[in-house]
Amino acid sequence: MSTAAVDCIFAANGTVQVSRVQIEAGWRPVSQGRQWLDQFGRHVLIMLSGEEVREIVLRRDTLTWEIVRVGGDARLV
Repeated sequence: MSTAAVDCIFAANGTVQVSRVQIEAGWRPVSQGRQWLDQFGRHVLIMLSGEEVREIVLRRDTLTWEIVRVGGDARLV
């Protein structure tokens, strides 16, 4: 996992709507899939251009976003 900057809006119920993420030096728009909570924090599946699927996690312990490459199964989004 690596730390990421995320442009998003939080709803009153805690769900988030992600519009873009910063990867390397540039901001990239995303499409958003499902999201869920677990003991680590809020997880959101996103799709970058080229159908590249990633998972971002808002960590409960640090309140930072981390980005993870998903196993390549675009059906998850």
